[in-house]
Amino acid sequence: FALVPGLSDAKLGRELARLGFFQSGFHTSVICEPTALMPGSGPGSGMSSIEPVTTAAVLEEFLDAHAAGWQIPDPQGFKANVRGWLGLPGWSLYLARVEERPAATGILYVHDRVGYCADAATDPAFRGRGLQTAMLRRRIADAQAAGVDFICSGADYLSTSHRNMERAGLRVQFMRSLWTPS
Repeated sequence: FALVPGLSDAKLGRELARLGFFQSGFHTSVICEPTALMPGSGPGSGMSSIEPVTTAAVLEEFLDAHAAGWQIPDPQGFKANVRGWLGLPGWSLYLARVEERPAATGILYVHDRVGYCADAATDPAFRGRGLQTAMLRRRIADAQAAGVDFICSGADYLSTSHRNMERAGLRVQFMRSLWTPS
């Protein structure tokens, strides 16, 4: 579970430690105004497109790339559980291709003038090509076009995802500590 700074104290930390929990990491919440879109040089290296996922056939390619990016051990089970994502109100799924091969994914949720860059993944075979930065720019631009007041997301502190989000114009809103049983 997570503790937000300012809503916990040393006494709580000691009690959690006494109960066998330890502070195991940090998660960062990031935010930007839609006008904070950083100018870019276009798609990542060798990327041929970022396309919205609108059909069942493209959804299968999206799910393959997403499962590969997250290195999900049971991709078929994962895919069965999330096929319902296509067409959900407010949700937009994106697929980036490199040389026409599915390479990276991104998800944007827009509701009540808020844009949330919900999740993203890059197939390990295509990492290091700027795909996630391009995917962030696309989602921020689409959120801006939808008239949001702000865009937010989250990532492990100082992870590659966090650094990509900072480069794309998002800034730290708050952090929380993650606690895990021993």
